[in-house]
Amino acid sequence: MSAAPPDVIDLLAGIEPASPLYDIRNQRAQARENAQKSYLALFEPEVPGDLTTVERFAVANFVAGLHRQPAVAEFYAAGLHRLAERRISDAIVTEISRGSTRGPYGRYPDGPLSVEDVAGPGYQVAPENQQVLGRKLIAALEHAHLLVFHPRDASPAALQTLLNAGWSTTGIVTLSQLISFLAFQIRVVAGLRTLSSASEAPVDVPRTAVFTGVLASGRV
Repeated sequence: MSAAPPDVIDLLAGIEPASPLYDIRNQRAQARENAQKSYLALFEPEVPGDLTTVERFAVANFVAGLHRQPAVAEFYAAGLHRLAERRISDAIVTEISRGSTRGPYGRYPDGPLSVEDVAGPGYQVAPENQQVLGRKLIAALEHAHLLVFHPRDASPAALQTLLNAGWSTTGIVTLSQLISFLAFQIRVVAGLRTLSSASEAPVDVPRTAVFTGVLASGRV
């Protein structure tokens, strides 16, 4: 019987068994288990279906790079390197650099929130990488960039662009789940790393409260 795969969030956050952060995560054992199951379902599915394993790791590498989380980006880059040709990995590295910005940008529907509209740069895969990546992956990267930096601008037209590039409706659902999971995973890992590197919390403040505060602050 093969050993269970390591908990990915523990791995990315550098959490060792029996450490204080390990104990914090174990206080919500069901949440820990569900996060690991989500990772396995999205990145190690028994049947990849409409979203290939290469596409999954390429999008994950790209999204983690846009979030400026080196540990997470390197993890998915290593997975992509194992699965795909070097030129695909190199193209993703280039696209992370090209797509990096601050955000979030976008427009709200006309109304009171329009005062918070923020214009920002769009993103398209570089012409020199289009043949390497192919129509489906190009559309996936551009859609991921939209969700990361222009969430207010998500629209039926954006989904139609994916359909036009050859994505099925099932594939689009899986792609959306993957990007959403990455946002969660990256935020949790960043929060845990921040807590790990911080000085000891005051004795009257539980570490769980510190972790919750870090996540709620929006600084990760």
